Amino acid sequence: MPRVVVFSGAGISAESGLKTFRDSDGLWEEYSIMDVATPEAWKRDPELVLRFYNERRKQMRQALPNPAHFAIVKLASHMPVDVITQNVDDLHERAGSASVLHLHGELAKVRSEIYPEPLYDPVNDVINLGDLCERGTQLRPHVVWFGESVPMIEPASQLVSQADILIIVGTSLNVYPAAGLVHSAPYGCRKILIDPAEHNTGNVFRLQHIRENAGTGLPRIVDELIAGFISENA
Repeated sequence: MPRVVVFSGAGISAESGLKTFRDSDGLWEEYSIMDVATPEAWKRDPELVLRFYNERRKQMRQALPNPAHFAIVKLASHMPVDVITQNVDDLHERAGSASVLHLHGELAKVRSEIYPEPLYDPVNDVINLGDLCERGTQLRPHVVWFGESVPMIEPASQLVSQADILIIVGTSLNVYPAAGLVHSAPYGCRKILIDPAEHNTGNVFRLQHIRENAGTGLPRIVDELIAGFISENA
């Protein structure tokens, strides 16, 4: 039975109405990323950063999973599927995916500004200045900001190294270290990129590029994979 890893990026969430900073030249919902998504921004103006992520959390709750998210769940009903996502939203989980690794953290979680664990659910989906963890330190969003390390990159690389099929959807393959995960795939792994944009993928061996949006391209590929699997096992 083939083992599938789906590596998703901002494009899959964009089809649910969630914007990203890459859509608008370094602005994320009219904010400069340097003002809301760096450790320096947090030190300079934590109240602004908290307000920004409180707004994003509210926006996330209003968004709904789209056909691409549900296609992954459909595929998982036929074969093992792990999701690795660069996105901090919870749309994969809300669609029904059971195995989701968040490279850049989770908007639905908060943690101490000092201690990486434990994680908490924000009360009423809001963090304010003065909200403290059990050890008495300020809570912050559980997201990886620009300039911070990506602690889940090694577990993600391990997952990709075990894949028979790697589906890359809605990502530019330009954000490192995440973009380097494609090179962790084993020899012979089938690699499928679903994204409408042109990509410089000449150095990725055996890569099939489908220039479609996530919401149309991924359901089609999933149906093809399921049909092939059923045919081979009939």
